[in-house]
Amino acid sequence: MKEYYPKRGRVILHVDMNSFYASVECAYNPLLKGKPLAIAGNVEERKGIIVTCSYEARKFGVKTTMPLWEAKKLCPNLTIMQPNFDRYRKASLELFAILHEFSHLVEPVSIDEGYVDITDSYDLGSPIHIAGTIQKTIMERLDLPCSIGIAPNKFLAKMASDLQKPMGITVLRKRDVPAILWPMEVEEMHGIGKKTGEKLRAVGIATIQDLAKGDAVQLKALLGINGHRLKERANGEDKRIVDPDAANEFKSIGNSTTLPRDATNQQELFSILDALAFKVATRMKLKHVHALAISVMIRDKNRKNYSKSIKLINPIKTQAEIFETSKELFLKGWNGNAVRLLGVTATELVDNNIVAKQLDLFSYEEEAAKEPLLKTIAVLKEKYGASIIESAGNRSDWKEKENIGTSTSFNKDFLQRKKFF
Repeated sequence: MKEYYPKRGRVILHVDMNSFYASVECAYNPLLKGKPLAIAGNVEERKGIIVTCSYEARKFGVKTTMPLWEAKKLCPNLTIMQPNFDRYRKASLELFAILHEFSHLVEPVSIDEGYVDITDSYDLGSPIHIAGTIQKTIMERLDLPCSIGIAPNKFLAKMASDLQKPMGITVLRKRDVPAILWPMEVEEMHGIGKKTGEKLRAVGIATIQDLAKGDAVQLKALLGINGHRLKERANGEDKRIVDPDAANEFKSIGNSTTLPRDATNQQELFSILDALAFKVATRMKLKHVHALAISVMIRDKNRKNYSKSIKLINPIKTQAEIFETSKELFLKGWNGNAVRLLGVTATELVDNNIVAKQLDLFSYEEEAAKEPLLKTIAVLKEKYGASIIESAGNRSDWKEKENIGTSTSFNKDFLQRKKFF
């Protein structure tokens, strides 16, 4: 399948869930399917705002951020539900676990969209085949629709995913930019909001083509460094990599390792998981974060990928905690076939300073016993500064050498018969 992939450059997917919150509610309650549905901040007040809505509701003119009273006026039969963020986070975790089955390079952008670099996934099929398989897998497992853009860079992939909704798959090559993107209004371009659009129109830039051919000096004076960046994007250029370590609420820290030979010995595989847990824990310490979810990826000798993930009741950060959780997930996901690759990923990372345990009956007594000490520490920090007392495990200057064979970091870490890039 290498013939469908560029010799130089990348193949990047942008996976965008369609009406995510509303779709999750329909998957949870199939009776809602086919009905106009809106998720609103407060269903009890007429001042509530629409968070998102189904495509059936959009046909009546209902839109995101629209006041609830206006939406009801446009669509009297509109079903309105309050958001259930725990439900959406769970669906999001399962979504990104699926994406990790196709590539190690997955960059979540928000709870319902992300980039996947499939340049090295050619053994799984052509780009369109992979995109179709992802779309089908998400629908079969989660009953959720998505649109996918396929392109040589992140900007074009994002623009492509917006071209066909819902359930679309769109290829957008750099050579397609003049015909497809340039005629669009400048505000339709990803990265340009209402205010930026107004500034551009004030100097005669009304379409993406105008921006692509705009004067670089004028754009820099108007928008600063962002002017140059937007001009590049309008010409289909974007050098950003798919970075799983990019700073956002749903970032992840993970490592995988390709074994030098196929392995079936359980203890040997446990040892590898332990080493991976150590590397993940080390990086989490340096970043001062806890994890609210863990996932394990297994690739067998037949190059088939399996993954298991779990949302945790209490956040974790130590090697022992990550290893024990990973071991349980491995045993659930392993079918006994020889293993060629193992990966461990910590997701839903939370800064140490804002971690708040959901205490259960087993941990309450232990935590309560620490309260006097914690109060003393809080007083000292208030008086002398936040860094006066710090857990040894959280020291930012704490470093460990990493030595596990050939490894790939999750942090750094299907087309008709014709070439597309």
